[in-house]
Amino acid sequence: MRVTLLGTGDTTGTPTVGCDCDTCREARDRGVSRSRFSVHVENERTGESLLVDFSPDFRSQFLDNDVGLPDAGIVTHIHFDHLDGLGNVYRLVDGLPVHAPSETDPATDESVAETVRRKYDYLEDRIGVHSRDPFEPFETCGLEVRFVPVDHPPLLCFGVVVEDPETGGKLSLTGDTSYDIPERSREALADPDLLLADAIVPASLCEHHPIGGRHEGPDGVPRTFGTKHMTREGALALADELNADRTRLVHLAHFYPPEEAFAEPLAVDGETYEL
Repeated sequence: MRVTLLGTGDTTGTPTVGCDCDTCREARDRGVSRSRFSVHVENERTGESLLVDFSPDFRSQFLDNDVGLPDAGIVTHIHFDHLDGLGNVYRLVDGLPVHAPSETDPATDESVAETVRRKYDYLEDRIGVHSRDPFEPFETCGLEVRFVPVDHPPLLCFGVVVEDPETGGKLSLTGDTSYDIPERSREALADPDLLLADAIVPASLCEHHPIGGRHEGPDGVPRTFGTKHMTREGALALADELNADRTRLVHLAHFYPPEEAFAEPLAVDGETYEL
C-alpha cells in the first residue's frame, strides 16, 4: 500500500483563513499546509486507489499531490470536513463505489450510508453507496477494509482498518474520536504498520475548553480535549497501547503553539508512506 496524507488538518485547516496567529504565520513561512482530512490509499499491485473521506479541499489536494483519482471511497462520518468534498467527483469519475457504515445514528435517525445517499442523490448516476456493518470486512481495490466504532459525540463516527491480504500490510485510522474507543475497536486497530491518530491539540490547551479535558492518564494529563477529540498525549498513549509500528498525528488544529506545531510526529499534507 502507498498511503498519501492529502489532508491533515481539522475543520478550519492550517493556515486558517483570516488568521494571523503565530502558528498560521509559521505554516505560511514554511510553505506547508494542513487542509481538511483525507487519505489516499493506493494498491500498487492492482493500480487501484481508495479515498478515505472526501475533504472540501478535494480539488486542491488532488492537484497538489501525484495521486490518481479514486476507484472507491469510504466515509467515516457526516461532518462536512469529511464528506462535503464528495460533490467534486461530478464529471471526474463514473461508477464510483462509496462505502459507509450501516448503523443507524440516534442523533440523525439515519446511518452514515443513508445520509450520503440522500445528500448526494444528484450523483446517483455517478456513485453507488454501499452500506457496511461495523467490524465486518469487505473487499475494495484489492484491499480488505473494516469500519470500527469510535467515540465522537453526538454523532456516530468510525475508525477504519485497511489491510493488504497478500502482503499483510496494515493501516489503522482512528477517525475523529475521543480516547474512549471501545475495546473491541482497539483490538481491530491494533498492531498497524501505520497509525493515523486524531490529535487535535496538546493536552495543555484543555484548560481553555469550556469543559476541560477528560480521560486523564496516570500522570493526570487529559487524553481527550472536551468530548470529541484526542489530545496529542492521548493519541500517543493510544499508539503505545495499539503497538503501532509508526504513528502520524492528524486532524490537527492551528492552536498548537508554533514551537510544537511542526514537531514529530505531527503530520503535514503530502506525506507518503509505503506499507
